[in-house]
Amino acid sequence: MLNKIFTLLLFLALITCGCTSKKEPVTDDLTQIIQRDQLIIGVRQDTPPFGFRDKDGNLTGYDIELAKILTKYLLGDENKLKLVPVTASDRIRILNSQQTDMLIATISITPQRQHILHFSIPYYIAGQAILVKNSSNATSISDFEGKKLIIIYGSTSERDLRTNVPGVKLLGYKTYNEAVAALKAGKAEGIVADDTILSGYAYNDKSLKLLPKRYSKEPYAIAFRSETNSVSLIEKVNYIIKDLQSSGQLNKLQEKWEIKN
Repeated sequence: MLNKIFTLLLFLALITCGCTSKKEPVTDDLTQIIQRDQLIIGVRQDTPPFGFRDKDGNLTGYDIELAKILTKYLLGDENKLKLVPVTASDRIRILNSQQTDMLIATISITPQRQHILHFSIPYYIAGQAILVKNSSNATSISDFEGKKLIIIYGSTSERDLRTNVPGVKLLGYKTYNEAVAALKAGKAEGIVADDTILSGYAYNDKSLKLLPKRYSKEPYAIAFRSETNSVSLIEKVNYIIKDLQSSGQLNKLQEKWEIKN
């Protein structure tokens, strides 16, 4: 009888504890990336020179090259990178739905975004500027009081404009290409966005010009999900960025894309 009871207790103990012998699911983002052997990064395709399509339709630009460098550091081969095009309005949703591991997508650090995202250390400092037609007589932001200015949905421009020009009328567009087309069609007097992006349009289209003044500092950083699972990945990425800065590689990359401050 005692043997039967002992056998039953042993059987119950094995059933109860059996689950501990199984491997726990991997939740750490860095470990998942290494086991997957692929890094998935959200990037822009409409923000030259940071992220855009070349004449053959391939994604290229400063952010794209940085993504390749990170992939080589993390996985030993830049070809293990998968790029996911995002916009200013959908990039955070795409990241949080785990369609990407991170964003390198001209996203700046703001107090509001820090409530919902984690960020790396900055990899570039941009500034808000105004793109207008060459025929415009505007010289500063105060000239747009009561007039229409274009912003990109999901950018920080609206906050800055409301502070500097309370009477401005804002039009929003999802992409920079749509915004520039609207400006050239006369739907607004100018576009407010990061200088590094707008300067690319002014450089390629001589009917446009960039006003000289800058109205803010916008530290671009790599964005991650606001979870403890991201901590080790962020630490590793910060180490890589610091190494790129100290070695001068980041400066060379900025010089290549003509965005050196």
